[in-house]
Amino acid sequence: MAEKALIVVDMINTYDHPDAEVLRESVREVLPNVRRVIERARAEDIAVIYVNDNFGLWRSHHDELLDKVLSGPHADLVAPIRPGGDSLFVVKARHSIFYDTPLEYLLRQRGIESVVLCGQVTEQCILYSALDAHIRHLQVVVAEDACASIHGDLAEAALQMMKRNMRARLARSTDDDLF
Repeated sequence: MAEKALIVVDMINTYDHPDAEVLRESVREVLPNVRRVIERARAEDIAVIYVNDNFGLWRSHHDELLDKVLSGPHADLVAPIRPGGDSLFVVKARHSIFYDTPLEYLLRQRGIESVVLCGQVTEQCILYSALDAHIRHLQVVVAEDACASIHGDLAEAALQMMKRNMRARLARSTDDDLF
């Protein structure tokens, strides 16, 4: 059986950027599902890897990023899904979780052949990350009810593109076969 990993995309967030108000509402809706997916992965001993923007703080350690977010006005959107002691953390600077990050190396070192994506934003970082995973010959599952969006119509189109063009499997956080 192929090794799997859950990748939590950009959920450690200050929500201090354009479109943040709309995104926060979407995050509030999917947060219970993101939490469910993370808890399921941990219970099934599946690697949980947080891949996150660094807010331009290139010297930042993940604890520093987490402290910044948890001391901000939207800590309630992060505290329930904060990384655990056994979680892995990769810092990214652009939309794709693979672009100029060590993620591909990390996945290969652990023999991971299948990734489950959740987080934000469906029509941006999730879409580009799914494409980059696909071209690296990884099996891609998108926990569609655990992905936040800014533009619902674009998010739906992105999910269909991932399914049709990248052979991603769309699943829900409660599906027995999510992992």
